[in-house]
Amino acid sequence: MTAMPKQNPLPFPGEEPPKTPADTVPASPEATVGAPLHVAVRAAAGRRPLWARLLGRLVEPWLALKIEPEDPGQYNDGRPVIYVLEDYGLSNALILDKACSEAGLPSPLVPLPGDPTGRKRAYVALSRRSSSNSLIPEQRGAKTHSDSLAKVLQAHRARGELDVHLVPVSIFVGRAPDKQSGWFAVLFSENWALVGRFRRMLAMLLNGRSTIVRFAPPISLRGTVDEGLDPERTVRKLQRVLRTHFRRIRESVIGPDLSTRRMLVDQVLAAESVRDAIAVQAKRDNSRTADAWKKAHAYAWEIAADYSSPVVRSASFLLSHVWNRIYAGVLVHHLDKFKAAAPGHEVVYVPSHRSHMDYLLLSYLLYDRGIVPPHIVAGINLNLPVVGTLLRKGGAFFIRRSIRGNALYSAVLSEYVAQLVAGGYSLEYFVEGGRSRTGRLLQPKGGMVSMTLRAFLRQPRKPVLFQPVYIGYEKLMEGDSYLDELSGRPKKSESIWQLLWSIPKVLKQNYGQVVVNFGEPIALNDVLAEKAPEWKGEVVSEDEKPAWLSSTVDTIAERIQVHVNAAADVNPINLLALALLSTPKHAMGEADLIAQIDLCKTLLVEMPYSERVTVTPHSPERIIAHAEEINVLTRIKHPLGDVLSVSGDTAVLLSYFRNNVLHLFTASSWVACCFQNNRRMGRAGLVRLGRTVYPFLQAELFLPWSEDEFADRIEQTIEVFVREGLLQKVSDDDGGILARNTGQTDEVFRLRAIGHSLQQAFERYYIAISVLVKNGPGTLGAGELESLCQQAAQRLSLLYAPAAPEFFDKTLFRGFIQKLRELRLVWPDENSKLLFDERLDAWAKDAKFILGRELRHTIERVSPEAARPDEPLPQD
Repeated sequence: MTAMPKQNPLPFPGEEPPKTPADTVPASPEATVGAPLHVAVRAAAGRRPLWARLLGRLVEPWLALKIEPEDPGQYNDGRPVIYVLEDYGLSNALILDKACSEAGLPSPLVPLPGDPTGRKRAYVALSRRSSSNSLIPEQRGAKTHSDSLAKVLQAHRARGELDVHLVPVSIFVGRAPDKQSGWFAVLFSENWALVGRFRRMLAMLLNGRSTIVRFAPPISLRGTVDEGLDPERTVRKLQRVLRTHFRRIRESVIGPDLSTRRMLVDQVLAAESVRDAIAVQAKRDNSRTADAWKKAHAYAWEIAADYSSPVVRSASFLLSHVWNRIYAGVLVHHLDKFKAAAPGHEVVYVPSHRSHMDYLLLSYLLYDRGIVPPHIVAGINLNLPVVGTLLRKGGAFFIRRSIRGNALYSAVLSEYVAQLVAGGYSLEYFVEGGRSRTGRLLQPKGGMVSMTLRAFLRQPRKPVLFQPVYIGYEKLMEGDSYLDELSGRPKKSESIWQLLWSIPKVLKQNYGQVVVNFGEPIALNDVLAEKAPEWKGEVVSEDEKPAWLSSTVDTIAERIQVHVNAAADVNPINLLALALLSTPKHAMGEADLIAQIDLCKTLLVEMPYSERVTVTPHSPERIIAHAEEINVLTRIKHPLGDVLSVSGDTAVLLSYFRNNVLHLFTASSWVACCFQNNRRMGRAGLVRLGRTVYPFLQAELFLPWSEDEFADRIEQTIEVFVREGLLQKVSDDDGGILARNTGQTDEVFRLRAIGHSLQQAFERYYIAISVLVKNGPGTLGAGELESLCQQAAQRLSLLYAPAAPEFFDKTLFRGFIQKLRELRLVWPDENSKLLFDERLDAWAKDAKFILGRELRHTIERVSPEAARPDEPLPQD
């Protein structure tokens, strides 16, 4: 560090000039008032206060400064200087004093001649904390920064020869902790928040050896005064200039301010759409506009995130330890493809939603790979004490589950999302709305997609990219609660006590491996070109509702789910679930289980679903060993060969993991189902029926193919089954006759296991058709049909072996009925009752190729009829 030259004609205040006999007796403060400048400077020379010297020695071991520029003395031209800090604080005063000492500059703790600041110090600050308990005596009850600057400027007006320079000094404690820093140290690293004294002192003790002190070129107060503005305007202008300077320096050193909660709330409330909603609310409530504004402000404050870089950095350190403790590894695939596509886009992450860990995993992985974490849409049920605050500081913003009928809340939420999109913030939300309790992707809800689309159309500056993400688990942290819900118990509300109580248990568990796969991104502009070719990039106001808007939202939401499924990962537990749940007692001999897993892997390799699907590389033997390690599989020793099984509760949970990858085996399951109750079947008929049933499977499982492409996959499956010995070509006439083996051979067993996972879907379809036909056209509405189908499915499950928990899920029946309406196989009459014609009878007759005679008869028998006006609905 280069020291300040000592030959300056007028030394900095605090720098002692050469001693002379006349200087040995210091003048009194009063003697300096009105004295010539050189006399005042020499009279002001003195020692730093005792408290500063004592505390300076105390913190010396904890501080190591990097001073910028290397020679701040270059800014000195002999005139006296007042240092300007961004905010007051004991630690900042000590750091500034040490920096000045190391740089050969005068101490800020010695006053200027005449003490124009009124503080007996040569520094001021733009912001202050409450000073009633300050450790610096002169700061107790001190005036605000405006008064301090006003006094200095007033002194310049009173004394024409006075020309003091302001030198802005920026201090950053722990700006960038290295990877060896503890997470606690990171928590107290530099950020945009104005923190309290105790927190600042902790930051200095923990991170003081990574401190940056940056001196800026001086500002001449004489030149500022000579501009001729009135005193009040001069002070305001000077403060504005200094604040702008400090903000720019802080942005360059620690990055932009992402803690924009207050700023975004102000922007939301100032938007025209929200102001209009406030006026309408006030009129509706017959209240003052101010009261409606307060309600809107409360909504915005409830919603808005409060992103904090230190909290995110601290969470990354903490989560690293958690993942290492509870997971056998977190694998990421196709991130490089996302990085290549993302630049220049506003990114919206749209992952599958199966666990609360989804939020944390994706944000952690993005941050760990050098990508700014997104702002995440979270349900208001997660806004718990402490947890909600941490999630909010990690970028979560909270929305209510239902906003229907609350126009003011809807306007505030829409504007908040629009401000995020306009500001270039990445977003993350789950189009499913909530976590899947069955393992299947849920039908998408277009609310957030619609808000994103409207925000883009309002300000189409930066193209939007939807990034689907598949997150696959081997064991769920919420497994016990899902088990209760799948067994029919009501969903429990989240609570802070439930969370705290579960932490020790969670940390003792082994949850296997997690895989995060980035799917093929969806460019919004491409969808708009397809669905709205008339849109040419012009602004679409909030009041406009183009005819293509709704269909575009539906297309995006549907396509997101298709792309999520096309990035699935097949892990060991998925493969075990597919095999074991196909047997009545959920048990298999070890040799049979190995053969079945091997067949599933062969089908995935021979007929890849998409280039982004990943499959575990482990052998069937290693898969079984892994499942035993994480307590999913039980081995029963037997002289004739070990039996591997899962218990009742585990079997219910395994259905969840089977459903994760059910879509990958649609074609093979369809072919296998056709041979469950038929030994021989024509190839052409098998393909024809596949085309017929495909639209329903496509809607339920978010499949990517057209009917022709699905027919091609059926043909490919047949060839694989023939090669594996599961089917034989009997004849090539009329498209060919296919046959399976007779009796209970291994090939028949394996074929039945492949078809089992899809069998229950066809049973559900037949239940809906049977109930419709039994009641006749014009009898049932869609809601009545859903309820009767659910009752029939529950009854069937009681009469036969318990089916998968989602077998009588009303939403699955709802999806099937909706697809019937889309295909015009049923349609509503003027009373909203469903009509149908002979085509439905033909569809029902085709079921004999898939379902056994006894099962069809049972379904027809248990299918209920609608209650007469004077009769209650049948109860199970």
